[in-house]
Amino acid sequence: MVKKDGRREEFNRDKMTVGIRKACEKRPLPTGTIDKLVDDIETDLYRRGKAEVQSSLVGDMVSGRLRELDTVAYIRFASVYREYADLAALKQAVDKLIADQTRVPRVPVAQLPLLPQDELEPTVRRRPGRAKKTAASVKEK
Repeated sequence: MVKKDGRREEFNRDKMTVGIRKACEKRPLPTGTIDKLVDDIETDLYRRGKAEVQSSLVGDMVSGRLRELDTVAYIRFASVYREYADLAALKQAVDKLIADQTRVPRVPVAQLPLLPQDELEPTVRRRPGRAKKTAASVKEK
């Protein structure tokens, strides 16, 4: 891996994992999510078939996946990786993230649903004494 300053160092999966774990600390992520993320990035790097990659490529890959996974973890990672000069630069990054999310509202990939979709309909309250009409009850009349 070629670092920003031109130094070369061997890819270190553990170093990448530690950085991701720090960013995701105390975040509500399903078990195994971080290990899968690390596996996916490492696999993607090896698929490229290059002897060397820029460390910035690895950082961008981590950053992009964290952005999809958990926005708080993304901001934590980006605040270190992007080396924001001051609070204004960090605020600008957060504002951009918020603006992007309001344009395309979505549930984070790793967020578990509160209720499975098939359990939502039975929770609709009906007034007492009113039976739900079914195809069979309509035919009987």
